[in-house]
Amino acid sequence: MKKISIVIALLASFTSVFAGGPWTQKKGQGFYKLSEWWVVFDQHYTDAGLIDPNVTTGIFNTTFYGEYGVTDRFTGIVNAAVFSRNYMNNLVSLTTNEVLVPGEAFNSIGDIDVAFKYGLTKPGSKIPVAATVLLGIPTGNPSAGSQGNLQTGDGEFNQMLQLDAGTGFKLTNKISSYTSTYVGLNNRTNGFSEEIRYGLELGFGLLSNRIWLTGRLVGVESLKNGDTAETVTSTSIFANNTEFLSYAAEISVYATKRVGFSASVASVIRAEIIAAAPSYSVGVFCDLSK
Repeated sequence: MKKISIVIALLASFTSVFAGGPWTQKKGQGFYKLSEWWVVFDQHYTDAGLIDPNVTTGIFNTTFYGEYGVTDRFTGIVNAAVFSRNYMNNLVSLTTNEVLVPGEAFNSIGDIDVAFKYGLTKPGSKIPVAATVLLGIPTGNPSAGSQGNLQTGDGEFNQMLQLDAGTGFKLTNKISSYTSTYVGLNNRTNGFSEEIRYGLELGFGLLSNRIWLTGRLVGVESLKNGDTAETVTSTSIFANNTEFLSYAAEISVYATKRVGFSASVASVIRAEIIAAAPSYSVGVFCDLSK
């Protein structure tokens, strides 16, 4: 029988992969964020889009995200899971209360993404367009735990090319707004299937842009051309052929001109091979572009 895997998608922060959309940082300026993302779940979507139960599992990622403007049109980006904790509770028999599989936990660094964004249009364009090349570095552990199912990384080096476009506008005299969209092709190695990634984002700035409300739709479609779908364990948090369409909401509040706090929640409209539970994130950021 085919084994079904569970994947933890970073839905709360997964918007056009990076927070900047098509807007590059000005030379010498940047944006930096430290956040905590987590999900705890006891059921998952199967490869048929149905929901099956599983032992309660959780993962917590402490992530550093940074953008730095090398030039006005060229921005360097890093997205690093500097600490990842993955755990599973005891698997207990419902008839005898016997512990069938003891619970475990594993802590380590997670995977790191390094990216380079180039503005295809000139800074200040009404509809900016940018291209991003992403390199996914497998610094996490792909086989932790006694059953190899407490991974903090997928063990594969991926490369993605992404195109972003967007625009900013005034919704009213007191409300700023923007919208952006993206599409990307993610080339994965080590037998994992390639993916098409896409998304749409809409944001509103209130109180002289001290508060930002953001809504997102994010999708991942697998090309299902890999060869590892049959080999991953039934409780793996990194899986092949994952697909989903998710929605997320985020609030960001500037406490000062440059420093602020954010909180977000994300869930899915449809999914295959993914945790069936919402994810959450809180963070603090420093916006040196202001």
